[in-house]
Amino acid sequence: MDKGFLKAGHTPTLVAAFLYFDVSFMVWVLLGPLGIAIAHDLHLNAGQKGLLVATPVLAGAGLRVLAGALVDLFGPRRVAIAAQITVILGLWLTWFLAPHSYASLFWVALVLGVAGASFAVALPLASVWYPPRYQGTALGIAGAGNSGTALASLFAPGLAAMVGWLNVLGLVTLPLMAVLGAFLYLAREPETRPAAPTLSSWGPILKSGGCWALMFFYSVTFGGFVGLASFLTIYFNDQYHLPPAVAGACTAFVVFAGSFIRPVGGALADRVGGTKALILLYGAAGAIFLLIATGLPSVYLAFGAFFLGMLALGLGNGAVFQLVPIRFPQQVGILTGLVGMAGGVGGFYLASSLGAARQTTGSYGPGFLVFALVCLLACGCVTLCHRKWTGGSR
Repeated sequence: MDKGFLKAGHTPTLVAAFLYFDVSFMVWVLLGPLGIAIAHDLHLNAGQKGLLVATPVLAGAGLRVLAGALVDLFGPRRVAIAAQITVILGLWLTWFLAPHSYASLFWVALVLGVAGASFAVALPLASVWYPPRYQGTALGIAGAGNSGTALASLFAPGLAAMVGWLNVLGLVTLPLMAVLGAFLYLAREPETRPAAPTLSSWGPILKSGGCWALMFFYSVTFGGFVGLASFLTIYFNDQYHLPPAVAGACTAFVVFAGSFIRPVGGALADRVGGTKALILLYGAAGAIFLLIATGLPSVYLAFGAFFLGMLALGLGNGAVFQLVPIRFPQQVGILTGLVGMAGGVGGFYLASSLGAARQTTGSYGPGFLVFALVCLLACGCVTLCHRKWTGGSR
């Protein structure tokens, strides 16, 4: 790593931001890996499973805007501590009360949504310590915390089989408390922070077509990523009859691919241009999910297709955020919150639509078909933006 980078910022705070982001994302999608056990216990149908695992994603999307506003007022370290304590207490209370009804689990989904809002806290905490030339590296390191979604898929289904899904909700407070302790020790509140945006500054941004374009682009790439991270354990179990632990492991490998390839997407966008990169990536994702929609006959073929599809989406996540500071250099904070919220909304749509498709048609194919068409629509939209923003040159 560049020695200048190590000297430029505050490494302990960067590590704290990564750990907080990682464990928060692990908790955010927890209902997905636990969905098989919960559905068996509560006798849920496919539509109910899809809505349940998608709700924390939607809650996290909305709470990101609130978390971003609180960060502007109180600072990222204070907000991170308060959010982590809220999640720990909420999960502990859930474990203590032991809810066993479908409706009561939406309270759990709201608590997990608080963890999903960590995107709007961890990234500003890392960003504020580093000068502009190191922003990409700092945000890439902190943003790698989205790999926590894979940890949930890897460990939660097996633990649920051993101790029960409700006890997993209690056990997950242990790593949350450990990270909170490390965070209190490592993280430092920045001495100076950017001025909080005023309400009047939001108007021109929301009137900009470029803002809505970036929100749509991220709703497809990150929405696809987190929607699949939430739902694939259920899909592999239902479609290919894999045991929950095996289905979770398959999901984890796919999610790891999408997580750690994200910085490469940013580098690719730096090299060829963000819009050019997205044209290629949306086209590839559309073709892959069209293939998945046909209902691949083998789990090995399906795993390979999802692996490639998640690579395309992960690269796309990095490429979209490469465009944010280029298109809106003076409003990066506001755009981060808006684009991040859109990504969560996209994830809610994908996870819930897959469950709804299975419930109404008996197949996941229509859900993947619509998502493939959305990817191709995004490809067309980014092509138009490329011509408008760059004159077709870059």
